[in-house]
Order: sequence, then structure tokens, then C-alpha cells
Amino acid sequence: MVESWRQLMDLGLIHFMAYPEATEPPAVQETVRKLARDDFWDVLEIKRVDVPGVHDELRAIAEQSGISYGMAAQPNLLGGQLNLNDPDEAGRQAAIDEVKKSIDAAYELNAKITAVLSGKDPGDADRAQQMDLLVDSCVELCQYAESKATDYVCWISLEAFDEKIDKACLIGPSERAAELAARVRELADNFGITIDLSHLPLLWESPGECLSHLADYVIHTHAGNCVMADNSDPAYGDLHPRFGYSGGENGVSELKEYVESLIYAGYFQAEVPTAKPVLSFEVKPVGDEDSDLIVAQTKRTWRRMWAEL
Repeated sequence: MVESWRQLMDLGLIHFMAYPEATEPPAVQETVRKLARDDFWDVLEIKRVDVPGVHDELRAIAEQSGISYGMAAQPNLLGGQLNLNDPDEAGRQAAIDEVKKSIDAAYELNAKITAVLSGKDPGDADRAQQMDLLVDSCVELCQYAESKATDYVCWISLEAFDEKIDKACLIGPSERAAELAARVRELADNFGITIDLSHLPLLWESPGECLSHLADYVIHTHAGNCVMADNSDPAYGDLHPRFGYSGGENGVSELKEYVESLIYAGYFQAEVPTAKPVLSFEVKPVGDEDSDLIVAQTKRTWRRMWAEL
């Protein structure tokens, strides 16, 4: 029997989140190969590997298995404390240059999207100035991606994170994300927004509220969980524990509401840069949890949700 969601979307997994220990070769290739053997997954979102030859191996895995990749620039921006809306021009340029390396990697791996995030929200006094800087950064990245294109243009997708609790990003609230997208698209066509079910509780937004602002701009989606109730919990904040984690915000019913909202907002019929609209799961082991079991639990959560839907 054909799994009916495949008519609407491709399901993905954030590789480096599910396998946080697989940061260097050969663990990167080994875990990507393991996931590529599982035909549940259509897309793997990975971060750039700055070791010669690794991207060639990853591209071969994709060609043989039929998966595709998304390029995630967020980990390197966060890890390097780099900020695309940095008021210090040298700092902002360092962030732009870092993302350009990931755009180059995206083309090496035939990835259609490079995902980024904004820097921290500076507060009311400086927000307007830093929004201007973020617009400039995103336009420059879009133009760079276009300048490197051959048979397709890689899109830049800015992921909206929380504003107050963990990453404390400028983007941020959905209304602000929509303002950013509208302004960037006046100057560049290859730009959109990534939304994440994990971040909506942290923004105090429902899926419907989020999409009331962003339906015209969403080109990529994530789904996961978060913990808000207990700041002593090891998964507190934006750490993406498994669905149904004790004290977490999202399980089967919340995933169902999210997917229903995406359906009603027209996401799965929208024109996107990927072969089909993508919904990728962002889940991470907590403590000594087993990555393989967390991945299996994610698949079961999806199937239970889809049966209810």
C-alpha cells in the first residue's frame, strides 16, 4: 500500500540533531548511510563537512539511495556565535561569509535549500536598525546563491526561532518573520521562511496563528518538541526532545494540529524549491537515550498521527 502522505510531501530528518555524536568522518557517512537505507526518509538535512572527499561520499549515497539533502547553516552560525544582524560590520560579514560556505556545499550536494537563522533580538531600541541589517544580509546571500547557480538556484530559508526563552532570536515572532520575507522578496526571489513546531510553543503561537502571517512565505517546515514547564529539566528550552517527552509540549495531537494547519494553509500545494514540500523531524536524544530508538519513535509518532488525521 502506498503511504498516502507521499502524494503530498517528502519527510525528512535533521541528521546532526538525531545523531549529535556523528560530527566527524567516518561517523557522518556511517549514520547518513544508515538513514538512507530506510525508505521512510526522503530528505536528510545535514551540516557542511569541511573534510575533503566527504561531500563526494555523501553525494554518492544520495544518488544510490534516492534521498536528497537540505543544507543547514544554523549550527555553524550558532556554534561560532555569528549574527546576520550584527551591528558590527566585521561580525556581520563573518556571518555572511560562513553561510556562503554552506551555500557552496549545498551546490556540491544538490541541496535546493540552505537554512539560516537570525541573530539575537536586540530589544525595542535597536530592532528596526537590525532588521535592516538582516534584510541586507539575506539579500546578499540570495544574490550569492543565484550567482553560483548552474542548473538550479539554491534558496535561502530563514528559520524562525524563539524570541525570549533559549536562542532569543530577532526572528522570532511570525509577524516579524513575514515582514522580513516581504522585504527580502522585493529584492530577491529565492528567499523563504522555515517554521518549526518545536518553536511555536516557545513563541506562544499556535500553528494557525503562525500560518496566518506566513502562509505565503513558508518554503520548508520542521516538526519536533520542546520543554517549557520546568527549567531544571535537561531538555528545557529549544533542545528538541522526542515527541511525548514527559513535561514536553508536543505529541501526537499537537503534530496533528500542525499538519492540519499546513494542509489548510496550502503548504502542500505550494510552489517550493524542493521536489515536494518537505516536513523534516528535528529530534534529539536526551541524556543517555539511544539515537536509533528516538528515530524509530519519531516514525511511530508520525504514523499514529497520520492514522488519526
